[in-house]
Order: sequence, then C-alpha cells, then structure tokens
Amino acid sequence: MSDTSLLSQLISVHHDLTLDVDSMDDKAVAELKAKGFTFHDMTSNQAIVFGQLMDERQWNDLSAEIKQFIGRHSLNLREDGDLLRVVDLVTILLARKVYPYLTPMGRLHVQTSPSFSFDTKRIVGHANRLIELFKIYDIPKERVCIKIPSTPAGILACKQLESEGIRTLATCLFSVPQAVAAHQAGCLYVAPYFNELRVHFERDVWKEYNDIVHEHPMTPVVYSIVKAFQKLNSTTLVMPASIVNLAEVVALTRLSPNHLTISAGLLQDMAQPRTAVANKELEQHDNDVVLSCNYLHNGAEPLLEAIQANTETQRKLNDALQIFDDMERKTKAFLCERLL
Repeated sequence: MSDTSLLSQLISVHHDLTLDVDSMDDKAVAELKAKGFTFHDMTSNQAIVFGQLMDERQWNDLSAEIKQFIGRHSLNLREDGDLLRVVDLVTILLARKVYPYLTPMGRLHVQTSPSFSFDTKRIVGHANRLIELFKIYDIPKERVCIKIPSTPAGILACKQLESEGIRTLATCLFSVPQAVAAHQAGCLYVAPYFNELRVHFERDVWKEYNDIVHEHPMTPVVYSIVKAFQKLNSTTLVMPASIVNLAEVVALTRLSPNHLTISAGLLQDMAQPRTAVANKELEQHDNDVVLSCNYLHNGAEPLLEAIQANTETQRKLNDALQIFDDMERKTKAFLCERLL
C-alpha cells in the first residue's frame, strides 16, 4: 500500500468512477498514458486554450496550419468574427493533439464563447460551427461534447442542441437548480465547480478545510446533485471540475459522482508512489435531498429566478464568465500579435 499511487488506487477501488483530463497538454497526457493511465474525456475552456497557446512548443506545432487556414478562408484578423474563427481553429487543433490518448469512446469537450452566454441563438450557432470544424479535422460529433455556461440562455441552447444530436455539458455550474435544469434539457454532463474559477488565478481566494466533506461549501451542492439525479433517474452524468489538490479529489470520490475531470498537473501528482489513502477515506458519504421544479418553463424563467435568489451562485457564475471572456480576449490579442 505504501508504494501505491492515488491514481492507481482510484482506478482499482472505484470502478464506477470515470477519470477525465482537464487539460490540452498533449505531452503530459501522453506521459501519463505511457505509465498506464488512460483517461476517458478531455475537458477544456478559454483559460486552458490560452495557456497552451502561450507554450512555444504548441505555437511552433500549430502556427503553420493556422496561417494556412487564415489564407485559405481569406480571414481578416481585424474583424472579430474572423478572429473568433481562428480561436476556434486553435481550440480544435489543440484538442486533436490529445485525441489519440483518450479511450476509444472518449469525448473532446470545448466551450462556446463566453460573449454569447446570454444569447441562445448565438450559442447554438457557435456550437454548430465548432462541430463542423471538428468534422473537417476528422473528429465526428459522436466524439465531441460542447461545454455551455449554465445561464438560462445556455441551458435552453443545450436543449436545442441535444434535440439536434449534439451532446452538451452544462458548465459554470454552482447550484442544484442549474443542474436540474441541465437534466431537464437533456445534457450529457453537468460540471459543478468544486472551487470557484478564480482560485486558479488568485490562490489566496482558495480556502483549505480540515474536513472537506463536511466543511467545504460545495460538498452539499455536489452531493445533492448526485442524489437528485438518482431520484430523477437522470441519464445526465455528474462531472465535478475545478479541483485544486489531492485531498479534494479524495473528498469528491466520497460523493459518488460519475466522473471527475482533473488537471494534468494534479493527475501527475496522483500518479506518484505513496499518495494512496486508507480505503475507508474513499467510502461513500450519505445525506438526503428532495427537489421538484420545471426550471425550463416559460423560457427558463424559474432558473433565472433561482440564480438571482442565490447571491453566491450569481457571483461565481458572473465571475467565471468574466474570466473566460478575458482569456478569450488574450488569445485573440496573442494571435493578432503573432499574425498581423
């Protein structure tokens, strides 16, 4: 037991837990696969795209193809619509590099532009463009999932896309009403953020708890989502995200989610020998929850009211969208600097 890694332990003990990689670092994912660890899905967002694009290795690998794409389509990088098309291309090219290292049925998750988060029609349009671009690069929609922020407009977009056969994940999710609304929309996944997004950029925002399961403010939210979906016989899968350290991974396994998406760096830490914990620390937590409301009624008005009634949900959602929007702007600025 003393030499066992936490990653090996989770795979052997929790057969009903699927592990995903929250990273577009193909090199790190390849190294983990070489050690015998293969992950199901790859998740991403605007911050992850920007971070990878700033890596000179990635830029050197992708720049020629980006320039060819711009020339082939006669794109003008001074036009925001054309610039977003290049950002989309970068996103797909980075995802494609991770694709070979996933399980045969694993999905690539990419996120719609945060600037569209309150406009259902534009979200749907962007999602369809992403799917078409994946097809051009020989990745079928069956291997793609579109991440959409859990605003009322976003959840309604999920419902429409699901009806078109495009699978969706409800992201920027901080509350049970958002999760139930995503279930009602038919989403494939919900990704409740265990920590608000800002902790990854300002570490003093993150708070450490001695007993994460009983003290962390998102524990009852994640667990209530899991239990609510069981009561609803939901086919929507729970994939907690925004996980900071090994202790949070261990705590989350006790809440019985379907998936966990974990950064490449944290997965590498989990793969180290002597990180395993006592099996009793992985035993399921227990509680109860009762929920009933049609959050999509009347243009998702009940969902809007639920978000507005919870100041922390509204704050975290708006903050996450602002951060993602900033990261998308930085990606655009980087591309203009390199290509104009």
